[in-house]
Amino acid sequence: MAPTDSILQGKYPAKAHCAKVAAYLKEKAPHDSPSRIYLQGQKTRMIEDNDEPVPFRQRRHFFYLTGCALPDCHLVYHVPTSHLTLFIPPLDPSSVIWSGLPLSPQDALQKYDIDSCLPSTELHDYLSRKTHEQVSFEERQNTPQPLTFADKRHLPEDQFEQSVFLPWNLDTLHEAIDECRVTKDAYEVASIRRANDVSTEAHIAVLKNLKYAVNEQELEAMFLERCIALGCKEQAYHGIFGSGVNAATLHYQANDQPLKGRANLLVDAAAEYECYCADVTRTMPLGGALYKESEEIYTIVQSMQEACLAVLKADVQWEDVHVIAHEVAIEGLLKLGILKGEKKDIFEARTSVAFFPHGLGHYLGMDTHDTGGHPNYEDTDKMFQYLRVRGKLPEGSVITVEPGVYFCRFIIEPYLKDEKQKGFIDEEVLGRYWDVGGVRIEDDILITKDGYENLTTAPKGIDEMKKIIDS
Repeated sequence: MAPTDSILQGKYPAKAHCAKVAAYLKEKAPHDSPSRIYLQGQKTRMIEDNDEPVPFRQRRHFFYLTGCALPDCHLVYHVPTSHLTLFIPPLDPSSVIWSGLPLSPQDALQKYDIDSCLPSTELHDYLSRKTHEQVSFEERQNTPQPLTFADKRHLPEDQFEQSVFLPWNLDTLHEAIDECRVTKDAYEVASIRRANDVSTEAHIAVLKNLKYAVNEQELEAMFLERCIALGCKEQAYHGIFGSGVNAATLHYQANDQPLKGRANLLVDAAAEYECYCADVTRTMPLGGALYKESEEIYTIVQSMQEACLAVLKADVQWEDVHVIAHEVAIEGLLKLGILKGEKKDIFEARTSVAFFPHGLGHYLGMDTHDTGGHPNYEDTDKMFQYLRVRGKLPEGSVITVEPGVYFCRFIIEPYLKDEKQKGFIDEEVLGRYWDVGGVRIEDDILITKDGYENLTTAPKGIDEMKKIIDS
């Protein structure tokens, strides 16, 4: 049995996550930390003018502390005793004929890493018996009085129980969970690895069908089929299948354009496994071979990623890695003649941002753009404005490394009209590369003490991809 399979056969480590969050709160304010943590999960929500529910997606904070992906649930974690109670919907006999028997409390105890399970109908009484305990992290205050019906109507839905029984401080609890989620345990890494394994098979399926597809949407369908067939019914995000100039749009969504006459296909798509995401981008040669210009840009982007990976380890400053990507991009674009002038001057002018406008990567976990990155979107330095992670990378974090070079007229043409910037760009040479659209390569990287582990195995070398396409 593979190590990943062995790990994932165990229970999701909910209690370890609860203890981690409680320790974070205690460290932040040792004299005012909570004795209990309470959260409610996502509620069933109905589609407007329809009798079907909205597709369910568990709140990530709730899943992190329970591993439970059922709607209409609640949790209470008693910090002194490390006792985790899950509250699940009670049996509704009238719904059994339509939906089958629900999960029972006995089943939940077997399935989840919890100490007790009660029907949600007992939640009010359970909390009412224990309101003398301090149950949320905040400045000391009196336990609030129960609210009137009028008061309740004006509360956000996710604060209803919090407001009735517990002192309000969801923001602090959410912050604690966000920070704890940055570093991953073995179960979380195994989940991300499984999502990557399935994504790899789906990317290979796209490669094998590049010669035969005539539209982007056919390849998206093939990708989705593989993911579902291999046990991942949810996608980590809406996939991007952008051919040629469409690849210049960073979050291209249409996925419905013909492939004829296009040089390459950018596929940014990945599976989600049990609430954990992969995030994989590959730029593939349409028709079995990249055009000359596309292959030149691909080589630059591959060099950007390799240079960044070479310096990764715990406590590396992410901004420094981002700078390396820009430096390699400038060198490559200078060699092609797209950029001109001195490398130092081009870097200081931030001209490379016209071709590489996004951040190098982001944390990955239960969300594609995972928590704890502390971005600064108000940064006036355009090179760092869209960097989703700032500061040092901790051991155990998972981050994407996704450099790219793009030829988006909307972004580049203003540079050509700027007196300072246009002196660094050869417009005539640039004209040969508009049809490339964009090239991006993205892998999911586990940061270790002395280096990294690449969790992504999807083919990315040009020769390797060609062999699969021609097989």
